[in-house]
Amino acid sequence: MKAPYYLFWPFLAVIMLFSCGEGARKMNQSEAASKMKNAPGIYLTNLNENHSAEFEEIRQTFSQRNPGYDMAWVHQVKEISGKEENRVVFIQEGGGTATISPEKSSKFSVGDIILLKKGEGFTADSLFSSLIFSVPEEAPSDIPAFVRPDWDMNITDIPGGCATETNAYRRILLTWANKVGKYLYHSINAHRVRIMDSFSHYHPVEGGFDEFYLVQMALPDAQILTSNRVDLIENPESVTKEEAQNLIQKTDLKVGDLLYLPRGVMHRGFGGVLAQVITVPGFIPGSEIGVDHHLLKINQHLGLEGEHQIPFNESASEKAVIK
Repeated sequence: MKAPYYLFWPFLAVIMLFSCGEGARKMNQSEAASKMKNAPGIYLTNLNENHSAEFEEIRQTFSQRNPGYDMAWVHQVKEISGKEENRVVFIQEGGGTATISPEKSSKFSVGDIILLKKGEGFTADSLFSSLIFSVPEEAPSDIPAFVRPDWDMNITDIPGGCATETNAYRRILLTWANKVGKYLYHSINAHRVRIMDSFSHYHPVEGGFDEFYLVQMALPDAQILTSNRVDLIENPESVTKEEAQNLIQKTDLKVGDLLYLPRGVMHRGFGGVLAQVITVPGFIPGSEIGVDHHLLKINQHLGLEGEHQIPFNESASEKAVIK
């Protein structure tokens, strides 16, 4: 039996603190990534701070790019009413017992997913906040209505993707391929992961997927590095020193952040962030295209060193990485 979530979280925080220290020092050696609130190509809001206009911009952009999908945020409620849509509910705050019907009732907590079929809603015995996605297809019948990463014995830690270290906390809730997870769903995928130092990568505009980080825990140095100039990155010998200075942007992350990464945007999580990583339509194999080998070549081509060096993941820079 898995440890209760309220015992697990303090342990996770300690692991994040000690795992992150050396990596954070390495990142601080390079200031070549410019720091900003909303870097070009990405969309960021904090759900705890009631930035409704920012959330609406994310919602509209996402739904326009992904016909048949929509999203909503509900804050400190005890009920989600029935609606004629298939919905995937990501619990961001609160916990207790939720009831969809007399036959569908369960405990729930931060990090869980609740799957609702058309017409279904649920009530809870305590307040909660959640991010809700409306999706075109009903979840397969073999997936439970309550998907609980810290309680379901079918969900275990699987190092990979953005968290390859052997002690990775990376629990795949909804997956594209059964070889990496139990619950197969081709409308939306999610894994809950502790990101210490991801490889730099993007998802192609054609055949790739949009991605969200729903931040549920973060250390002080948690951040994401991004670039909307993959066209330059993949042609390292064409990059000038002036272009290199603003090639990558650095954005701090904190609890409650919702980060939207459209297809084609390079990104690299760093510094200790626990997030529900959500993808639409899902983690399609072969659609995570690494660029650290290109970033290394840019540094070598331009002779960039020390604080002028473009940050890259050293372990992923030896050759092209595609996942």
